[in-house]
Amino acid sequence: MLEGSILQKLETAHRHTTRPIRFGVYYKNTLVALCHALEDHILTDDGTPLVITAFQQGKWYLQEAERYADIAQRSCQIAIMAAAESGFAEHPTSQLPNVDLVGLDAGDPVAQEWHLIILSPKYTAMVICQELSEADYGSAGVPTSDLERKFYGLWTFEPELVRETAEIAIAHIKKYNPELAQKLTDDKQQIVPSMDRSQNLGAVVSRVVDYLQTGQDNLSSPTASHQQTLDRNLVSNEIQAFLRMAQLMDMADVNNPMAAAEIVVLAEAIAQLLDLPAWQIKRLRLAALLHRIDPLQKAESVLTEGISTRYQEDAPSCPLVPGAQVLRTMPRLRAVAQIITHQSEWWNGTGEPAGLAGDEIPLESRILALLADFQWRVNERKSSNQSREQIFTQALDECRQQQSTRFDPKLVDTLALLVMGLQQGLDLPLMTPKFSAGIWILDSQWDSHSKISEEIGSYFT
Repeated sequence: MLEGSILQKLETAHRHTTRPIRFGVYYKNTLVALCHALEDHILTDDGTPLVITAFQQGKWYLQEAERYADIAQRSCQIAIMAAAESGFAEHPTSQLPNVDLVGLDAGDPVAQEWHLIILSPKYTAMVICQELSEADYGSAGVPTSDLERKFYGLWTFEPELVRETAEIAIAHIKKYNPELAQKLTDDKQQIVPSMDRSQNLGAVVSRVVDYLQTGQDNLSSPTASHQQTLDRNLVSNEIQAFLRMAQLMDMADVNNPMAAAEIVVLAEAIAQLLDLPAWQIKRLRLAALLHRIDPLQKAESVLTEGISTRYQEDAPSCPLVPGAQVLRTMPRLRAVAQIITHQSEWWNGTGEPAGLAGDEIPLESRILALLADFQWRVNERKSSNQSREQIFTQALDECRQQQSTRFDPKLVDTLALLVMGLQQGLDLPLMTPKFSAGIWILDSQWDSHSKISEEIGSYFT
């Protein structure tokens, strides 16, 4: 990581915090798909965002300059950083009143970085990375194919992280143009987040996944092995789009911000008690992380309907996020989409969406339904003066009242065994205050491209 780069400053700021940033390696074809998706979303949205971007060399900006003329029409301000080259400042896009160029010095470490930072009232998004050096490529050497160039960094929708990175970028711009830096700061402060960010984020995620899938369809590499590697990099980012979306849904729910992470831990414990095979546990884990995203899109956003209504007997179906139905279109996630879809079925056949009953309901869906209800009931009582044992007992008793109607009675018995263990001192991360949904979803086992691609390829087809 280059000293003095924006990426390095961001990493340093989080190095000793409770949420250190975990970076990944991205191929250029993946970054192109990500950036084009986010840029095109600007063209279809009315959010008039602030956009800060870095192109490395001026020639890369010139290749996209006409595209950025269109983006400028839908943005309040665009700041473009790149190593200045012939024609860099003369292009018509560069002359637009809301487009400002920052010609980077040749030795500036930011000239090795690729950024797209978007601050909109409706959503935030960011791609930030820097190209690997020749030494980083090792014995394999620098790839001959442009699409196989590698970059180190991250992309995210997380508002606080995007705003923090924008501030670091603006501070860097200040060295070149203090007046522009002040203007960007003023623009950033004037952006007021809207109340329906969940719905807007769903649309962004849908576009990102669609572009990544198109990138797979259009992929062409000199060798089959290279094509497979590039394809897996695209696939892992499709899944990460949903994981990031699920993370932000949890963060936005002030009453139950750790739901997904806690249900994952409960699900793994139940799966062990049921002696489920490893492939099924991994599939259940991913479904638990995404359990608030229903691909059938039958209801309103969880942020507009209110989280507490989701477990009432007269409204058992899961709240959905507009745009998340694209989850079903991904071949590797169809099984997970089915699990999530049928978590609102009832054991007696009166649930939704298909009216399945008993063992017709996928086992993972039955597990999710029970654990989501149990977790919610435990969470509701955390602020009370009740003991841990009392909270677990009452939550379990309320679940028992719905066995054979809503819940699988055998799974309720299994949950009772787990609760007994918790009451006798078994400690799970969900009961530990330091446990964070953000940390879980950004953990290396989910952010590592090779590992998640391997798991998805092996277990979720």
